[in-house]
Amino acid sequence: MSAGEIIRSVDVAVVGAGSMGSMALWHLAKSTGLSVLGIEQYGPAHGHSAFAGESRLFRAANKEGALYTTAALEARALWTELERESGRQLLLKTGVLAVAQDGHPFLESTQRSIAEGDLPHRVLDTAELRREYPQFAVEDGDIGVMDVLGGGLRSELAVATAQRAAIRRGAEILYNTPVLGIDEGADAVTISTSAGIVHAQRVIVTTGAWTTRIVPELRDLVSAIAIPLTWFMPEDISEFTPDRFPCWMRDMDGEHAFGVPTLDGYSVKIAPTTDIETIDDPATDPRELSRAQLRECTAIATRMFPGILPEVVRSSIHPESTTVDHVPILDVSESGRIVIGAGFSGNGFKFSPAYGRMLAELAESGSSALQHPLFTLDHHRRRARARADDLVLADDYPVLQGH
Repeated sequence: MSAGEIIRSVDVAVVGAGSMGSMALWHLAKSTGLSVLGIEQYGPAHGHSAFAGESRLFRAANKEGALYTTAALEARALWTELERESGRQLLLKTGVLAVAQDGHPFLESTQRSIAEGDLPHRVLDTAELRREYPQFAVEDGDIGVMDVLGGGLRSELAVATAQRAAIRRGAEILYNTPVLGIDEGADAVTISTSAGIVHAQRVIVTTGAWTTRIVPELRDLVSAIAIPLTWFMPEDISEFTPDRFPCWMRDMDGEHAFGVPTLDGYSVKIAPTTDIETIDDPATDPRELSRAQLRECTAIATRMFPGILPEVVRSSIHPESTTVDHVPILDVSESGRIVIGAGFSGNGFKFSPAYGRMLAELAESGSSALQHPLFTLDHHRRRARARADDLVLADDYPVLQGH
């Protein structure tokens, strides 16, 4: 087959079938009568993505603020719908426990989100934390805020499940098919792939760390980063099973980490936020943590959890796209033919069913009730111009890192 041969003509093509792309495909396939094609450079569920690494947190009460509450609640309902449709458990309903010193900024912003969204929660004082969750090293003055609607997500399983659900409803996905370029024409978008040419009336681009290769005009707004994940082995794994230990976030001595109870029966994800690097080539750079980075993660993890063995037993690095303020881009290009989902900054997976629905609606009609003004290309471009002129916009949003 010639690389210049037309292999498909469809209503909507989704370039990148990972976190957001798989969900956009699912929504398009179940909610529209459009012909839908996914194009993925790797296989169905692979280790080269932002979603890989076993699990992610789901938080209804987001320390990033009420900006995300609507999307979180919509996503939770959609996670449940996908579970019913597939018969697979994707969301572990353990709650998410945030632990820090009383008055810590992340705790305060989480509590503001809870108050503004009237979300179910529980506040644990120092004594309650020590009694109920002895796995943590709890210091005097620490408190816990339990997000009752929170939990953990089986991320790789979730992406594969959404892909399969989309295929069952009539979508097609081309795997192991890199996209070489996208060109907008008067009547359609031409997508050049390793297998040939695809013509589409609309294109959704959800390519993560590869975004600027596919849409180079976003280079001033989006960059690629590498996010590390680590797992440790507890002395007593029974203390870290989902029925006894929740998903969690911990801030201690200026360090932030997040984690999930054991899913494999021997290790626990304890992932400090450390050395998130900007990268040039998401396919190759970097592939593993250095020994110094592993020692740093171990030092943080053992301070937070005294009952773990002092060595990383598993680690991985995941390419992701980010924006300066960590607010994502979910918008339509000026032509109306290309829909962009990018810049999720390590904070997007939990929202992916809602963001996927938003992207599908933007491709179908050009608008979505879920789209916040801060998610638009216009907002991000205004912010870029303001930064260049050293200005502060009235709608600037504070940058809060971590999961």
